[in-house]
Amino acid sequence: MKPLHIKTSQLTIRHLELSDLNDFIVYRSNPEVTKYQGFDVMTIEQAEDFIKENSVKYFGIPGEWVQYAIENKTGKLIGDCAIKLDQYDSRIAEIGITISHLEQKKGYAKEVFLGILNFLFDEIKIHRVVEIVDAENIASINLLKSIGFREEGHFIENIFFKGKWGSEFQFAMLKREWDAGKLSKL
Repeated sequence: MKPLHIKTSQLTIRHLELSDLNDFIVYRSNPEVTKYQGFDVMTIEQAEDFIKENSVKYFGIPGEWVQYAIENKTGKLIGDCAIKLDQYDSRIAEIGITISHLEQKKGYAKEVFLGILNFLFDEIKIHRVVEIVDAENIASINLLKSIGFREEGHFIENIFFKGKWGSEFQFAMLKREWDAGKLSKL
């Protein structure tokens, strides 16, 4: 299998490497960055193990999250993202994005999302991308809506998350919706 490599106008999405460790731990050890994530703050040892584990994973195994580095034009790690194909239907995918607190509010999350959606819908021919987001995560909700995701459901206190019951929204986009959205932007 060949490593995933996606280029956007300002960013590169590539495999994580041990050389990313110092930049990675800066944001992965920040409680504000991990607040709505499915992981908690990491120690340097946990971060190193995580990078080692993900550096040998490859896109395309149903049910397996694979984490990738998000690198800016200068080669600096500014975040990471993950892609998972549905365990039961590999035509359905999910994406997760974490941007360093030092790099937020610069449009990077949207650029990464669009780059991955282009890869999934136009190259891999995925049928559907589903996103689950904490109901309190307004920034992510607004990002999904700005890209054209549809809200499909609101789950009330459906998950016990970081010591309390939390609510989530489910958003989705179909390939035909992606294609129609691209046409409307021309």
